[in-house]
Amino acid sequence: MNPDRTLPWDWYPGRIPENVAVDETAYIETTFSFYFFRSRLPKGVEIGRGASTYLGTMFDVGPRGRVTLGAYALVHGARIVCDSEIVIGDYALISWNVVLMDGYRVPFNPLDRRKELELLPTRQPRLAAADVPARPIRIERNVWIGFDACVLPGVTIGEGSIVGARSVVIEDVPPYTVVGGNPARATRQLEPGVRATST
Repeated sequence: MNPDRTLPWDWYPGRIPENVAVDETAYIETTFSFYFFRSRLPKGVEIGRGASTYLGTMFDVGPRGRVTLGAYALVHGARIVCDSEIVIGDYALISWNVVLMDGYRVPFNPLDRRKELELLPTRQPRLAAADVPARPIRIERNVWIGFDACVLPGVTIGEGSIVGARSVVIEDVPPYTVVGGNPARATRQLEPGVRATST
């Protein structure tokens, strides 16, 4: 990162926001990842040692949101929608088109939702901003989330677990568990510290 918080290789003429802490060994492919970033916290995003975010990753972080990427975590084209807190642990692997969302941003009541949609054209960027509850998401160490998966508010995915592609995770995943489907269900238990072998 340059002293002015631009990226020398960036195709987008943006800057890394002042309240984004980036370890000197981390990699951010483009500042466009922060186009929807609005956190007012002292550290709205913290990107740890050796962590990487690649093209298509979006930090859609609201005014009170905070996102943490642990050491050597890799996020490749995920949408991180955060109004409370999302923690991605060390060595986590988040595949393309994954959505992590700690809140829904629009009310469940249809009349309130209609009012929110009527306000949308008055905002820049045009984002829903209703004051609805958010519940933190925690993705622990060594988790792998497959492409197109969605992790919903309040979920913790335990250490060493794998979430299958296109799964919708609506409840906590125990450590060392493979889940898949919509809604995601356990399909296999993994042994901690044992390498998988092919047959």
